[in-house]
Amino acid sequence: MAVNTFNPSRALRLQKTAFLTALALAAMFGLAGCDTTNTSDAVIRIDKAQGSEENIASLTAVINANPRDPEGYNVRGSAYGRAGQFRPALNDFNTALQINPRFFQAYANRALVYRNMGQQAQAIADYNAALQINPSYDVAYIGRGNVYRMAGQDDQAFNDFGKAIQLGTTDGRAYHNRGLIYQKRNQQDKAIDDFSKAISLAPNSPEPYNGRGISYIALNDDDNAFADFNHAIELNGNIAESWANQALVYERRGDKAKAARSYRHAIGLDPKYQPARDGLARVGVAPAG
Repeated sequence: MAVNTFNPSRALRLQKTAFLTALALAAMFGLAGCDTTNTSDAVIRIDKAQGSEENIASLTAVINANPRDPEGYNVRGSAYGRAGQFRPALNDFNTALQINPRFFQAYANRALVYRNMGQQAQAIADYNAALQINPSYDVAYIGRGNVYRMAGQDDQAFNDFGKAIQLGTTDGRAYHNRGLIYQKRNQQDKAIDDFSKAISLAPNSPEPYNGRGISYIALNDDDNAFADFNHAIELNGNIAESWANQALVYERRGDKAKAARSYRHAIGLDPKYQPARDGLARVGVAPAG
């Protein structure tokens, strides 16, 4: 009978794969589909379990077994970041970079935490550092582009997303976020192309369906917009934007009762989601509260 033994190297590889994948997926499509109504960029979706005592203890055991390996600190920092424990995350990324100053992935991960902390200048500096070390690192172009886009620096953001795409990225965020800029510029056909590419790369993400639907609305193609919004709801029924977008099509069709129902559902998911509150008022129902 085989006996399982703790292998620090193998554990490190497994933890690294799990947590860096989780962090990357959490970052993917944190932006809402309609640029004009989105006011936040939830780049890390908090999962408190990542910072559980048991989980951190297992990662610490890996670090203790390999105290000069920067990968361990990078992985534990990612776990802290996913748990919303940003200061410990920064400490771990700092340690990883002290051990290996050319660890470009750690710079990008630290930038992601800085973004969540609202420290955008530090985030930009870290993305710049990652790209100085590895000019072909698409993740850093996409991350820096998101910071630029949220700051209203659309030209810089557009260039960064375009660079990631030129590098052959398979990360749908590059297309999704460039699509948002095309949308803002009222280049709806190009936006639809980018959202469609994002969908092909991440077919289970609702955000690019919402984005493409908004561009269809701008082109008065309500049927395709409605199909996209409904599919976004099928993928994740807990996003207020999707329900508000669905309601908008009902409203445009003159079905105020169904529009009100969907707007109410959106408000139930996010009482502060202003597009849903405005829509409910337009169809003749005053939002509660």
